[in-house]
Amino acid sequence: MATAETNFESHKKEEEAKYRHREDLEFRVLARRNKLLGLWAAEQMGYPPESAEAYAKEVVTCALGAPDHAHDKVNEELAAKGVDVADSRVRDEMTRLEDVAREQVIKETT
Repeated sequence: MATAETNFESHKKEEEAKYRHREDLEFRVLARRNKLLGLWAAEQMGYPPESAEAYAKEVVTCALGAPDHAHDKVNEELAAKGVDVADSRVRDEMTRLEDVAREQVIKETT
């Protein structure tokens, strides 16, 4: 017969597993969003496909510790290349791409 303590431990383990799953999902969504953002920015800057992929990886890597670094990197490099894209446009694109990334990651995990 299960005791209240074993039921509690079982419930605790289930909640911890759900939390780890949500955290993993969010990490993958943000990494995917940043890759898509890098590809979008590379297109704005006129990079060829092979350079766009490399740039997208740079955006993902720079944002591993702090997600806002992706925004900052893209914004700074667009400006440095003379591409006239407003900060609000970059933020809007990030929001749109996060939705796309979430759909992609969820589809891959189900």
